[in-house]
Amino acid sequence: MSTAPRFPFQLAAWESRHTLRRVGVYMLSISLGVAALVAIRSFREDVSRSIAAESRLLMGADVRLSSRRPFPDSVRQVVDSLAEAGHEHARLVAAASMVLAPANGNVRLLQVRGVEGGWPFYGAVRTTAGGAWGGWREGEVMVDPAVLTQLQVAPGDSLRLGERSFRIAGAVEGLPTELGFQTAVGPRVFLAMADLDATGILGFGSLAQHEIFLRLPEAADRVELEARYRDRFRATQTRFDTAQEEAADLTDAVAFLGRYIGLVGLAALLLGGIGVGSAIHVFMRERLTEVAVLRCLGAGQRGVFLAYLLQAAALGLLGALVGAAAGVVIQFGLPGTLAAAFPVRIEPRIAWTTVLGGIGVGVWVALAFALLPLLTIRDATPLRALRHALEPPARRWDPWRVVAVAAVVVTVAALAVLEAPSPPEGLAFAAGLGITLALLWLFGAGLSSLARRGVPARAPFPLRQGIANLFRPQNQTVPVTLALGFGAFVIGTILLVRGNVSRELDFQALEGQPNLILFDIQTDQREGVLDLLPPASRSQTQLTSLVPSRLTAINGLNRAQLQELPPERRPRGWAVRREYRHTFRWETTPSERVVAGQWWNEAPPAPEGVARISLEEDLAEELRVGLGDRITWDVGGVPVETRVTSIRAVDWRRFETNFYVVFEPGALDEAPSSWVLLARMEDPGQRARLQRTLVERYPNVSALDATRVQEAVDAILARVNQAIGVLAGFAAVAGLLVLAGALASSRHQRVLEGALLRTLGGRRRQILAVLLSEYLALATLATLAGLLLAIGASSVLVTRGFGFPFRADLDTVAGVWLVVSALTLATGLLGSRDLLRRPPLPVLRGE
Repeated sequence: MSTAPRFPFQLAAWESRHTLRRVGVYMLSISLGVAALVAIRSFREDVSRSIAAESRLLMGADVRLSSRRPFPDSVRQVVDSLAEAGHEHARLVAAASMVLAPANGNVRLLQVRGVEGGWPFYGAVRTTAGGAWGGWREGEVMVDPAVLTQLQVAPGDSLRLGERSFRIAGAVEGLPTELGFQTAVGPRVFLAMADLDATGILGFGSLAQHEIFLRLPEAADRVELEARYRDRFRATQTRFDTAQEEAADLTDAVAFLGRYIGLVGLAALLLGGIGVGSAIHVFMRERLTEVAVLRCLGAGQRGVFLAYLLQAAALGLLGALVGAAAGVVIQFGLPGTLAAAFPVRIEPRIAWTTVLGGIGVGVWVALAFALLPLLTIRDATPLRALRHALEPPARRWDPWRVVAVAAVVVTVAALAVLEAPSPPEGLAFAAGLGITLALLWLFGAGLSSLARRGVPARAPFPLRQGIANLFRPQNQTVPVTLALGFGAFVIGTILLVRGNVSRELDFQALEGQPNLILFDIQTDQREGVLDLLPPASRSQTQLTSLVPSRLTAINGLNRAQLQELPPERRPRGWAVRREYRHTFRWETTPSERVVAGQWWNEAPPAPEGVARISLEEDLAEELRVGLGDRITWDVGGVPVETRVTSIRAVDWRRFETNFYVVFEPGALDEAPSSWVLLARMEDPGQRARLQRTLVERYPNVSALDATRVQEAVDAILARVNQAIGVLAGFAAVAGLLVLAGALASSRHQRVLEGALLRTLGGRRRQILAVLLSEYLALATLATLAGLLLAIGASSVLVTRGFGFPFRADLDTVAGVWLVVSALTLATGLLGSRDLLRRPPLPVLRGE
């Protein structure tokens, strides 16, 4: 026997035909995981690069100043000085408003945007069906193409906005896509700023957004502008954003989501690693005698070990190469599938660093999980070749086994940390994955032990034989339990979380709760708006005042002084700077409860000139205030002193008018306010007629129909469902590949057992019943274990991650169980075809 350095390579090449046949199926699982990682990482890079390259197109400018109120003179002076220096600027005002199509009576809540100036400064704006962007005449509007579809109108038709009617000049495409909450309101209607002022929809209390866009191509100019006027912008509540910052925010959001999705691909990869380790474990147990013979012929232990390690590396490399190629194909197909989800055109490119990294990860995972079973070669002494039938494998302390286990643990933790959005989340994912797999491993081991003792002696022979296969020598009960249980765990968790979140966001399922909200109602319009409601709805309405204000001091310290406090006492900046909308009422609502202090009827009276207020608990924590503290508010230019007398917990998920701050009645009677009305109207036709009447009589009042919100939510959930289908598919395919590999690794034993049964008189029907008993027991119990773990994991995610109550959907659980069980039976029977069709004599001869 040669001991030359090339011997391990020669032995690896000679043995590879056996290894590929027995372990090759598992490499497809490695391929699946690598494909997921390469596709997701590469697409993430494509999105980031495309967004960065077209950052100016996202905003249509280089800088945006935005405010909830009209810009004060101090900010206008800054813009005027920039204009004098030759920098272009444009002004936009956005508001949500009811829009009526008089021709057919259709009404929708849309975004109405007044434009003044040459915005957008970047990008190619295209108009369709007539009209020219920026060149429309008085009394004309341009619309997003979706407006034509939703209102069923065409260019040349008229639209009623507020107090005026406008002619549709045409549809416009190529404008910067708006991101954020207003996108859910509806598509956009554009008109000249002078026409917007004439509509009357910008009255007191309107939720308008004021924006000024600037063209500042030089980065130095943008940096200088922000540094020079930072304090002025902050003092006037003016937000300063650059196109690069907005692009970075979007990039971060995509990367954040991509990392979460990548964790599922990582789970598929690790499941493939488990399959590799299991298959090599069975393979090496069968090859120990051959290894011992090689040792007798002079082969060194190190050389033999290296030969089999090279085989594992080669198979890992082959699986990783297939996965990397598939990942690139998926990467190039994603932009077309997800084009509507991104505001820029995604240009895919092969990221060779990512591809090579995915290949390296695949090879390393295969080696890490193969290392422990390969160490059994150390037990193959030359004497075993002569005494293998009498001498059991040696059981001894081996520090290298500890090293192999540590390599697997470190691999899983390192990959999870690299792939997760943050190291703590990566470690938590790795820990959760480890706990889940450990519980499934214990369940598989327990199932094998229970099968040895738990089958009644009087049970039919096929059932006893099928259950006995769960604990026979070289059984694959544990790896199959891991594969099926983990697949069911991932699929069940995803579907249960989606179902609970969807149920909470289904406004139509909220029996008895409001499904219509009217806002921007002026004080002198309250009675008239109420009269428009049908009698059945009028008695259950919630009419709530909105009083805008700003915080000016806490316990006598103004905002500047508050920022000088030590960090543990300093209020959060957003809580001090934001604009609040307060209300007043006698009673608490069903969505809130007092958790500290007392309500008005029990709280002690406040000093003269001081109003009592109730704070929401999270805001109280952000402001660093508690019971008895004093807060000063600027309400319409008038300072109002208040004292905190209660703290409330608010259920923000309920479709009601919830507030951070509630005043005692009487404190804000003289303050300028608008009103919000919540009502429930079951008849869609009544809701539509009410909205048309509002546009005609009270054009400043807007109505938000819950069915429209539900349409936006459903559109988002539809995309989520697509992602869920992909993720669940990864888990299911990975589990079935491991199952197929487990069957392939024990194929020889199964064929031999089948031949013996047929020699002893067993019929094909009996053998088929044995197989069905084994696979059905495995599928039922392993899937059940995975689904029980899925219920526990999803309950934690729903209650702690989303703050929703959890309900286990038994229909979903039963559906997953049926599908996984059916796939298991189909895969098992397809993998056992030789057992049924091969004649017994050639098998017994070893042919």
